[in-house]
Amino acid sequence: MQVQPYVFFDGRCEEALRFYGEKLGAEVLFQMRYKDSPPDPKRSVLPGSDDKIRIGTTELMMSDHCNSGNTAYAGFNLSLTTGNAADGEQFFNTLADGGQVRMPWQSTFWTKGFGMVADRFGIGWMVTIPREG
Repeated sequence: MQVQPYVFFDGRCEEALRFYGEKLGAEVLFQMRYKDSPPDPKRSVLPGSDDKIRIGTTELMMSDHCNSGNTAYAGFNLSLTTGNAADGEQFFNTLADGGQVRMPWQSTFWTKGFGMVADRFGIGWMVTIPREG
């Protein structure tokens, strides 16, 4: 069994892909626009969604969710673990730029570096380093 996060961006997926690629080094392994998807008679694409992004990878899947306007990020965070405190703090600060810090980057009883942030897209992140990091 495999569990994969699938994050919806209501029209900002392409912007999110650029941001995560530039700032976190994320790599897009596959990208498709809704207009390029095979037709599905059971599901129509909402007007205005033709050029929106539909993407999937083995690690994280993202799409624009057909502009539903109902995206709410509650009850979960994505966890980003880095190899050392300097990298962890850099990623934390990058995600916090234009976002909201929920718990500042700091040392805790379980690790030398941990922080929680909602990025500019509203996605919650927990950035941490291994206990020995």
